[in-house]
Amino acid sequence: MKFYPSERIALFVDGANLYATAKALGFDIDYKRLLTMFGSKGQLIRALYYTAISEDQEYSSIRPLIDWLDYNGYTMVTKPTKEFTDPSGRRKIKGNMDIELAVDAMELAQHLDHIVLFSGDGDFRSLVDALQHKGKRVSVVSTLCTQPPMVADELRRQADQFIDLKDLTAEIARDPADRPLRDQDRTGNGHPESDLEIQSDDDYVDI
Repeated sequence: MKFYPSERIALFVDGANLYATAKALGFDIDYKRLLTMFGSKGQLIRALYYTAISEDQEYSSIRPLIDWLDYNGYTMVTKPTKEFTDPSGRRKIKGNMDIELAVDAMELAQHLDHIVLFSGDGDFRSLVDALQHKGKRVSVVSTLCTQPPMVADELRRQADQFIDLKDLTAEIARDPADRPLRDQDRTGNGHPESDLEIQSDDDYVDI
């Protein structure tokens, strides 16, 4: 990874996409270690985490993680999922945060030198291009080590730097010897993000 100590850095985390990528690679992310690692690379200005939440559920397994992240250095950007019925009568859920992430990145760009995007979604290629036209460096974090790869080829090519999440495993993975997941919910080391799988590259899933 190439970072400069004087760079002003911000992390933009597509929560659903990062969760799916880590799951495909077979490890859980320790968000405290993630923040510490990138904080050592330069001047970390902000770390923003984007996720949609199903508000009609009595208990959402992601809420403990959201609370922990909110109190431990992350800026949480959330919105409720939307449920609808398609023309064939199937119930679907929509919970995409791409617009929110893109708007925030463009607004904060003037205060940054280096944007780190945790997503493999090809829809972000235009955002990366726009940020580069503002003179910003953009790194994309995803993986090529799955079949199929989790990162869109056009996004990887557009980025100034591609960082494979698998290469970060030793630095940001949660220790498997830690306490069970349910006990970890409020520590930030667990991964109670199953709700995030309502999001997909197509924005919708059947329920």
